[in-house]
Amino acid sequence: MTIEEQLRFLKRNTTHIVDEQELLDKLKSGKKLRIKLGVDPTASHVTLGWAVVFRKLRDFQRLGHQACLIIGNFTAQIGDPSGKSKTRPQLTTEQVKEYADSVLDQIFKILDKDKTEVYFNGEWLDNMKLADFIRLASKVTVARILERDDFKNRLKEEKPISLHEIIYPMCQAYDSVELKADVELGGNDQLFNNLLGRTLMTQFSMEGQSVMLCPLLVGTDGKEKMSQSLGNYIGITEEPNEMFGKAMSIPDDIIINWMELTTDISPEEIEKYKTALEKNEINPRDAKLYLAKSLVSVYHGSEAGEKAEQYFIDTFSARKGPTDVEEVTLPGSCLTENGVDIVSLLLELKFADSRGSAKRLIQSGAVSIEGNKITDLYTQENIKDKVLKVGKHRFCKLVAH
Repeated sequence: MTIEEQLRFLKRNTTHIVDEQELLDKLKSGKKLRIKLGVDPTASHVTLGWAVVFRKLRDFQRLGHQACLIIGNFTAQIGDPSGKSKTRPQLTTEQVKEYADSVLDQIFKILDKDKTEVYFNGEWLDNMKLADFIRLASKVTVARILERDDFKNRLKEEKPISLHEIIYPMCQAYDSVELKADVELGGNDQLFNNLLGRTLMTQFSMEGQSVMLCPLLVGTDGKEKMSQSLGNYIGITEEPNEMFGKAMSIPDDIIINWMELTTDISPEEIEKYKTALEKNEINPRDAKLYLAKSLVSVYHGSEAGEKAEQYFIDTFSARKGPTDVEEVTLPGSCLTENGVDIVSLLLELKFADSRGSAKRLIQSGAVSIEGNKITDLYTQENIKDKVLKVGKHRFCKLVAH
């Protein structure tokens, strides 16, 4: 590609570049650019939403630039206040380590591990002396920090802002100084943090990083940003049939956006689907089938994509009922004097991430046995050799322990 073609390739699926001419000049320099992406390990899954910016880092990687991934094991314990209307609960060191170990393996389903430098920002922030930290703080004004919309809104609504939240952007910005980043990537909600990194680098007599931001992916509900806490997410390591089924459940009006941000479908093909949908020349269900198959193919291979499509058609479109239902042993730990503890059962089978989410599934009527909805947390009925269904697409046959 020419440099101009490289820039057009990199600009795809982005919303902000600060600034574009500067980035073009950096590409023209012929230098192997250091591309920074920092992530705080605050959950156990890499979602499709999170993957959007990882895929952009991979674009730079494919052009021969150096991917620099920062795992925010220090900043995750503070909690990023970006877009938050209240203070986030702080994580423990143990929680952060558990999440970091989990997400690193998943991230390398997207990035080339051999061509990625991985850093933990605790390496420099944990060891910073108080005097050094005060000198760093002197380079950022309180007025600049309070320019953030989320802080301004909370002050206006008389909601508290903790001092550690004000410190967060400065810590994230300092990562760019340590890394000597040429470009920083982030989601739309990271504009302030990334620009502060650009500013702080100049305070240390360095060339400021360029900033490139990607859109935030709307979740499967079609309303809110994809989030594990909201349950409207798809994890990139989810089983093919589960991933396919969830993709088929999204509202029609976000099909094209998902094609753009989550798959490897070419821009030309996407444009054809967009036009066909606008002119009602195609059933949205058919567009979703193609989207879902393409999505599964990205993370599990084309053969898995084909099989997941056929499974979906056989099970849900042809209404044959679930095929090849997996048999799982009914855990003895779920058997109590009150009957089968359904909450514990969902946790043991990994159909829920927490007791709270398991209870919400039951209360919403998303859990059934042999087609009969379960509404109580305990069931007295004999569920051996019966099919458990959770949501629209998860099945298993329970056998004796």
